Amino acid sequence: MGNTSSSWFMCRNPRAFPKIKLFCFPYAGGGSSIYQHWDLNEDIEVYAAILPGRETRFTEMPISQMDHLVSKLSYEIREYLDTPFAFFGHSMGALIAYELAHQLQQDYGISPTHLFLSGKSAPHLKDQQPSLHNMPRDMFLQKLRSLGGTPKEILENPEALELYEPLLRKDFKLCDTYSFINREPLKCPMSIFGGYQDNLTSMESLEKWSELTTGTVVVKMYHGDHFFIRSQDKKLQQYIYHRLTSFFTVKSNE
Repeated sequence: MGNTSSSWFMCRNPRAFPKIKLFCFPYAGGGSSIYQHWDLNEDIEVYAAILPGRETRFTEMPISQMDHLVSKLSYEIREYLDTPFAFFGHSMGALIAYELAHQLQQDYGISPTHLFLSGKSAPHLKDQQPSLHNMPRDMFLQKLRSLGGTPKEILENPEALELYEPLLRKDFKLCDTYSFINREPLKCPMSIFGGYQDNLTSMESLEKWSELTTGTVVVKMYHGDHFFIRSQDKKLQQYIYHRLTSFFTVKSNE
C-alpha cells in the first residue's frame, strides 16, 4: 500500500487492518516530516498532521489562534476515527493534542485512548517564558539559535529565513496567546516526556499534567535539551509502541 493523505494528515505506511491510530502533532515551525520515519508495527497506523503554512500547504496562511486551529482539526480528523486512536505532540504539538482531545470530547463524545505529551509544561501553570512571536528580529533570531530547533541551514541562509520566519512567528503566537480553560479533567491516561537538560520545562512542571486527567499519568525523562526527541527518537518510539500494544492486548482479552 502507498501513502495515504489528506491536506491535514499524512500516513506514509498505511495498514490493512490497524488496531489503533497514532496522530502526531509538530513543534513550532515543524511539519509532518518530523515523523516520516515513525513505523511502530503492523497494528499501529501513524498519521502526521500537516498544518497550514508548511510543506504541501506552504501557500496557506498559518493559523495563530488555538481555538480556530483545534476546531478545524476536530472537523478534519473525524473521518479517521473509525478505530481507537492516540495522540503524540511535542512542545506546541503537546498543547494542540491536549486541546484537540477536549474538542473531540465536546464535539463527538469520544476520547483518545492515550495522550503522549512531550517537552511542554502543564498548560494551567503560569508561563515563565517571554513572548517570542513579537520579539525584534535580532532578539528573535538569537532565541531561535539558543532553542536549537531551527536547522543551521535555514538560520544561515537569508532567503530561506525570509520564508521560514513568518511561519515560526505565527506558531509562536499560537503558543504565546494560548489561554488555558478550566474544564472537567480528561479521562485518558497520559505519558509525559521531558529532557533533563531542557531549560524550558522542569520535571515538576511536567508532573502537573496529572491534575488535568483522571487517568494514570507517567512522566519519563530523557537525556537531552528541548529537542531531545531527536536524539532519543528510538527510545520514544519503543515506549509508545509498548504502551499502545498493551492497550489493544487488554482489549482483545476483554
